[in-house]
Amino acid sequence: MTLFLIVLCTILGSLGSVAMAGLVLLFRGRRLALLTGALIPYAIGTLLGAALFGMIPHALEHLPTTTVLPTVLFGIMLFYLLEKVTIWRHCHEYDHQCAVHTRAGSMILIGDALHNFVDGAAIGAAFLASVPIGITTAVAVIAHEVPQEVGDFAILLESGYSRSRALWYNILSSAVSLPGAVAAYYLLPFVSSVVPYLLAVAGASFLYIALADLVPGRRVSGGIKSLLWEVPLILIGIGTIVVIGEAIGH
Repeated sequence: MTLFLIVLCTILGSLGSVAMAGLVLLFRGRRLALLTGALIPYAIGTLLGAALFGMIPHALEHLPTTTVLPTVLFGIMLFYLLEKVTIWRHCHEYDHQCAVHTRAGSMILIGDALHNFVDGAAIGAAFLASVPIGITTAVAVIAHEVPQEVGDFAILLESGYSRSRALWYNILSSAVSLPGAVAAYYLLPFVSSVVPYLLAVAGASFLYIALADLVPGRRVSGGIKSLLWEVPLILIGIGTIVVIGEAIGH
C-alpha cells in the first residue's frame, strides 16, 4: 500500500504538474503573469509548511537537535553549491527578464531532472516516515512544480524548442522523480537510520527553494501593495499542509 501511495503521489507531483503547467500556459500576457504570481506565494507556503511542520519535526523525533539542525544547515549549503554550478536554480516566473532565462535549455533540463529526482526521493522518504508526512510533502512538491514547469517551459521556448518538443522534454524530466521515489522506498528500509537525515536534508531543500528561489522574485514584484494578497496566499499554503497533516494523522 505504501509503495502504491508513493507511486501515485509521485506521478501526480511530476506528470500532473506538467499537465497543469500546460493548462496554465493557455493563458497569455497579463493573465498568465497574474496566475503564476498567485501560484508562487501559495507554493512558498506549502514548502515552508512541509519543511517546518512535517519533515524537520519528524527528524527531531529520532535525532537530537544538535544533529538535525547541522544537517539542515548542511543541506542548505549543499543546494547553494548546486546552484552555483548552475544545475539547481529554476526560474518560477514566466518573465523574459529572469536571469535564469540566459542559460541553455539543455542545462535547464539536466538541473530539472536532478531536482525532480531529489523531490521523488523526498516523497519516498517522507512516506517511509509516515503517510501524513508523505502526502503533505507530495502536496508541497506539486505546488512548487507547477510554476517551476511554467518557467522551464518558457526557457525551452526561448532556447529554440517547439512547444510540443518543450512539453515532451518537460514530461521526461519530471518523470525522473519516480525512480527517485521508488529507489528511496526500496533502499532506505535497509538503512532506516538514514531516513531522519534524509528528511532533514529534504526539508532544507524545501526551505532553500522557498526562501532563495521564490521569495526574492516576489520582493521585486508588486511592491508593498502585493503583500495584501501574497501574505494570505502564503498562509493558505501553510494552512493546506497543516490541515491535511491533521486530517490524515487522526
